[in-house]
Amino acid sequence: MSKFLYGIDFGTTNSALSIFDEEKNEIIETIIVPSILYFGSEQSAAEPLKYVVGEEAIAAYLADGMKGRFMKSIKRILPRSSFIETRIHHKRLNASDLVTLILKELKTKADLITGIDCQKAIIGRPVFFDDDNTTKDALAQKRLTKAAENAGFNEVRFQFEPIGAAFAYEKTISKKEKVLVADLGGGTTDFTYLELDPAKIGSKDRKKDIIATGGIYIGGDSFDSAFMWEKGTPYFGKYTMYEAAPGKMLKVPVSLFSNICSWEQMNFFNGLKVKNDIQTYYHYSKQDKTFKNLITLIDNNLGYSIFQTIEQTKIELSKQTSSKFKYSEMEIEIDEAISIEQYETVIDKDIRKISQYLDAFLLQHQIKPEEINSLFLTGGTSMVLAIKSLFKDRFPDTPMHTGDNFISVAKGLAYSGYLFND
Repeated sequence: MSKFLYGIDFGTTNSALSIFDEEKNEIIETIIVPSILYFGSEQSAAEPLKYVVGEEAIAAYLADGMKGRFMKSIKRILPRSSFIETRIHHKRLNASDLVTLILKELKTKADLITGIDCQKAIIGRPVFFDDDNTTKDALAQKRLTKAAENAGFNEVRFQFEPIGAAFAYEKTISKKEKVLVADLGGGTTDFTYLELDPAKIGSKDRKKDIIATGGIYIGGDSFDSAFMWEKGTPYFGKYTMYEAAPGKMLKVPVSLFSNICSWEQMNFFNGLKVKNDIQTYYHYSKQDKTFKNLITLIDNNLGYSIFQTIEQTKIELSKQTSSKFKYSEMEIEIDEAISIEQYETVIDKDIRKISQYLDAFLLQHQIKPEEINSLFLTGGTSMVLAIKSLFKDRFPDTPMHTGDNFISVAKGLAYSGYLFND
C-alpha cells in the first residue's frame, strides 16, 4: 500500500489539499473547496448540528432562501481573542470547531481517493496571522493545531504558506535562483525570500535556504471591505439623516456601516438592542429608502450575496478597464459603472500599506532588488492589476512568474515532507 501525505492550504477564501504519494514521490491529485460553512435553518435540538461545506454550502444557502447561518472568511477569526465562541441553534462552536469542519471535509474527500485514513499532513500557515502581534499569532496557531487534531490528523507539521508556494515554483526551474515569493490571499500578504535549486528538490533540510520571511494582515478581503465602504454603504443609508430632537437632524452612526464591511463584524447585528436602535433610526429618518436597505440586508442575511457581487466586480477589473457593480435583490437596487481608476482609488490605501511593508521587509533583511533573480506571485489577490503594477514598478528588471493561484501553496506543502525528518 502506498504511503500518503496531505499538503493542506487552509485559506481565507478557498482551501486546497494535495495528495502526495511518498513511494512514487509525486502528487496524485489536488482538491479545492471554498472555505464556507452553512448551517441550515431547520435543526433539531435532539440531533447533531447539520452543516454543509464549500460549493454545497452556497447552494444550500440559496436554496434555503438565504436563511440559516452562513459563514465565510473563517480563517480571519483565528487570531481574534475577542471571538470565544458562536451559538448556532442549540450548539456552541469555538474557532477550532469551525475550522475542523472544513479540514474534515478536505480529509474525507482525500481519504476516498487514497482509500486510507491518512493522518499525516503538512498544513500551511501565514507568516503572521495578524501582522506581527505574537500573542494573537500564538493563539491562532494553537487553534489551528487543535482543529487539525480534531479533524483526524495525528501527525502534523506546519509550513509557512509562501515557502510552500516556493517549492511548487522550484519544480519549474532549471537552475539555482534567489526568489522573492509573494503569497497574496484573502486575509494576508506574505513574503519569503529564499534560494531555490532544482537539485535540492526532496532534500531533508531546507532551513538554510530560507533567507527571510514576513507578512502583513492585508489581502483580498481588505479590498472588498474598502469597496463596500466606499461604493456599497451609500446604498444602505450611510448618509441618512434622522431627527435626533425636534428640528435637530443628525447623521446615523457610522459604526453601523463599518459593521457591514467585514464578515467578522456581521454578528454585531445579532443583538436585540442594535436591531431596535436601527428601527428607531429608520423611524426618525422618515423611513428613508436607502436606510431601509440596511434593514433588508440584515433581516434577510444578504451579506454573502452582496460580497459575491463585489468580488465579481474585482475579478472583472483584473481583466478589463471597467465593470458594473450591479445588485438586485428584495428591492435593493444597485447599478453603478466602476472604472479601473475608481477601483484603484478605493483600494489605494491598502496597496500603499503593502508597498510600504515590502520596502521595510527588503530594508530589514538587507535584500537588494538587483540580487533577486525572480519574483513568484501566487494567491487569488495576485491577479489584481494594482498588485501586478506594484511589483512591476518596484522590480522593473526582475522576471515575474505566477503559478496556479489556488493550488500552488497546497502542492508546495505536499513537497515539504522533509519536515517530518526533524
